[in-house]
Amino acid sequence: MRLGILSFAHLHAESYLTILLKMADVEVVGIADENIERGQYFAKQFGVKLFESYAKLLAEKPDAVIVCSENARHLPLVQMAAEAGAHILCEKPLATNIEDAKAIVDICQQAGVQLMTAFPMRFGAAGIEVKRLMESHTLGQVYGCNATNQGSLPELHQAQNLAFLKRDWFVDKQLAGGGALADHVVHLADLLRWYLEAEVTEVYAATNRIIHGDRVNVETGGLVMLTFANGTFASIDCSWSKPASYPTWGGLKFELVGENGLVTLDAYKQVLSVYSERAGKPLWNYWGSDANAGMLREFVDAVKANRTPSITGTDGLRAVEIVVAAYQSVEAGQPVRIESSMH
Repeated sequence: MRLGILSFAHLHAESYLTILLKMADVEVVGIADENIERGQYFAKQFGVKLFESYAKLLAEKPDAVIVCSENARHLPLVQMAAEAGAHILCEKPLATNIEDAKAIVDICQQAGVQLMTAFPMRFGAAGIEVKRLMESHTLGQVYGCNATNQGSLPELHQAQNLAFLKRDWFVDKQLAGGGALADHVVHLADLLRWYLEAEVTEVYAATNRIIHGDRVNVETGGLVMLTFANGTFASIDCSWSKPASYPTWGGLKFELVGENGLVTLDAYKQVLSVYSERAGKPLWNYWGSDANAGMLREFVDAVKANRTPSITGTDGLRAVEIVVAAYQSVEAGQPVRIESSMH
């Protein structure tokens, strides 16, 4: 299967390419990036071909592409790829607004290409085990969930010595769609939709800039409350609250409370503590299952079998609806209903 990557704006592009180059049934056609300096850097680092434009890469007729641009720029790249007949794995969130997310889904349906949203947390071993517990009804009725997806302010982990690697669009409201809320709610929203097999009907959210408010103009702290159609409720702390000295970028955890018991998940608990004079701070070396590798395997297999991926563009759209409702709730200061007509 021949595959290319469109844009290295998102830092996940690096891990995706690392995995793809190890997959025996995948040929990496090359990469393209509107930032030529950034594209040249990664092409040299990984030993892959750099195309001078997205159109030139798509002219090679790859079977599929991965879109890793800034969130607000997903739509035009998806449209180009779909028109070229390439199947698409699109980085999350699918878009910065509902209209663009719907357009992405519609374009791919009309072009007859598969569209998958990059939600790798469904492919971690711990997350899969929770799904198994849900399907076996071991927990019984699930009453609620207390969840966190906290990280560090993106600027704290930028490559300051190379300007083109800064990727400071993560704190640009127009390009990212917002701050910590836009960055971190979608993973847990998707996991909970998957576990509960129910849609979110109401969202209540609050945000602040207490942490790092002097550095950025987007929210750095957030708490989002979700009510599902089946009555389950969930809270998501989506803050950029980890300091630069924290051993890793952040983490994803939750507690599911059911009538028969409680299940807790820490997606990044399988780590070795590393103390390094060179690093200057303790580090966590993760040794658990590779969720990104599982996600890419599913995408490649779906394309080869010409079947719908287990995570669809519609799943991405639903997550965008939840984020948009959360921002509307912040503005209104009250809960916001997600209209059932959307579902």
